[in-house]
Amino acid sequence: MIITKTEIYKYSIPMLPFTIATGTMHYAQNLLVRVHTDSGIVGIGECSAFPMIAAETQATCYEMAKDFAQIWKGKDPLNIEQRMEELDLFTAGNYTAKSAFDLALYDIAAKNADQPLYQFLGGKKKTIESDLTIGIGSPEQMAATAKEFVAKGVKMIKVKLGKKPVEDIDRIKSIREAIGPKTILRIDANQGWSFDDAVLALNGLGGFGIQFCEQPMRKWNDERLPELMALSPIPIMADESVFTHHDAERLIRNKACAYINIKFAKSGGILEAIKINQVAADNGIVCMMGGMLESRVALTAKVHFAMACDNIHFYDLDTCLLGHQKDPVIGGVKYQGMELLLDDSPGIGADVDPEYLKNLEQTCI
Repeated sequence: MIITKTEIYKYSIPMLPFTIATGTMHYAQNLLVRVHTDSGIVGIGECSAFPMIAAETQATCYEMAKDFAQIWKGKDPLNIEQRMEELDLFTAGNYTAKSAFDLALYDIAAKNADQPLYQFLGGKKKTIESDLTIGIGSPEQMAATAKEFVAKGVKMIKVKLGKKPVEDIDRIKSIREAIGPKTILRIDANQGWSFDDAVLALNGLGGFGIQFCEQPMRKWNDERLPELMALSPIPIMADESVFTHHDAERLIRNKACAYINIKFAKSGGILEAIKINQVAADNGIVCMMGGMLESRVALTAKVHFAMACDNIHFYDLDTCLLGHQKDPVIGGVKYQGMELLLDDSPGIGADVDPEYLKNLEQTCI
């Protein structure tokens, strides 16, 4: 089997503004690739650029994708490790753009094996229930949103913080007062706090039943994470500090995190995500499956991956519920409340409506 051509789309999705500590996203800056083979199998891949976190935009992903497609033309898509090594040799980083191509290869491989991706990866179906995220706003707005979530049956809420510690404490206090003690609360500072601010915030939040805090400080402060771990009453999850399994090894070696958040847009896709999860599992560190602002294409791939990894215990898979105003995906995972349900279609099992793709900026290599 060889790759004959690759279609590349600027897969923009309009959405309501979504605010985190480092900025606001006004639309989902996604990229879609469709990798064609001479066997007739087409692999689907998607990535979601989040420039404030991964330093890539939709425009940079689109340009890199043209080069990636050219590198792979005429080559075997089933040799996933070699294909991804070629991209790594061509450019350091650019993990978000790479992840779309990685997903397309795994889609091809699973379709070629006539298996759903989770089964191809050695997994089996299990219950996966996501949290639902609240973006940064006033304490009153956030508390009202949390109350609406709980009324709809949401059991786990992730709250974006990372501003002034006193204000962030007020945000959680208002939320907890509005929803009571039973709903699980997780917080994510998205690197927004300094070390001193993190100490103040985490200790101030210690009495509100917080399950964990994601990425309290900028990743260049990783050397202070062990100290923060010792001072914090809330377990710390590494997110932006872990792009690859080398990052995971470093943080675990330094006892710098309690958990790790795996995202394809940081790892470059499934191949590297497998390595991160294995390093974590070998060291007794539980992982979360997270994401950026992907549509149900990449979301479906993430659910497949989570089903294949017993070490993934937490699920932050609400990406297309964070204000997406359109859902152009055909097939794929479906929400039942906050539970995610897969069928047994071969591969990822999702694609995008051709009518939606017609109006997007696109090219074919």
